Amino acid sequence: MKKETLTIRFLYGTVAGRAVLKILTRPFLSRRVGVFLNSRLSRWMVPLFIKKHHIDMAGCEKKKYVSFNDFFTRRRRVERTDITPDHLISPCDGYLSVYPIDKERTWRIKHVEYGLEKLLGDRELAERFSGGTCLIFRLTPQNYHRYCYVCSGERGISKTIRGRLHCVRPAAYTSCPVFVENSREYTEIRTQQFGDMIQMEVGALLVGKIHNHYPKGRIYQGMEKGYFEFGGSTIVVLVQEGRICVNRQILKNMKRGAETKVRLGEMVGQLS
Repeated sequence: MKKETLTIRFLYGTVAGRAVLKILTRPFLSRRVGVFLNSRLSRWMVPLFIKKHHIDMAGCEKKKYVSFNDFFTRRRRVERTDITPDHLISPCDGYLSVYPIDKERTWRIKHVEYGLEKLLGDRELAERFSGGTCLIFRLTPQNYHRYCYVCSGERGISKTIRGRLHCVRPAAYTSCPVFVENSREYTEIRTQQFGDMIQMEVGALLVGKIHNHYPKGRIYQGMEKGYFEFGGSTIVVLVQEGRICVNRQILKNMKRGAETKVRLGEMVGQLS
């Protein structure tokens, strides 16, 4: 068993661990760590991180990184993005899980029930996604941490909800309501093909900063939406009822209780 898994199980599965979590999940600690990771004092971590996680730097921009977060938020030179209007693409590199939203606007991940009203902080908006689909994209620290819009449309409301910063590994979000407690930002997208959609970024343990761009007017499939600073993070996409057919292999993997590895820009579903 990996050391990281043992740590997460301790934090979320024991009384002593949950006591430690009360300190670790507070945003002030994340801000302190962020100051260090944005400083030149953190540069020594870059080659060690690349070696540990076997990161291929061949496709990334060529530059001298001045801090660890400067490296962590690096850009790739080329993105291969599916721009077919009837396709829904992955907003990021990571691991995808898909859950049906019931008529009561909730979905369940093992022992934890999640409600859209708490997630969005807006009852009227939550009602639009009753019976719809929730796609959860989990990024790990070794993933590329820039992300794009999943489809084209008109940008609607954007909202920031302050909260704690739990870990987003499965051991965490299956034991407590991580996604409705963590700090998060979301944007409403009004589309021709998929109706109204929500694309939400969720911060994670020691990841206090979500950096989103806010273009005016129309946004386009594959356009960069923003980036996360250091750590594992999550993107949640909500689609209205009857609008999307998720790829069969992804659904097969879900039946086995397995996430699907995805890459930024690849198709994960299409118009129903």
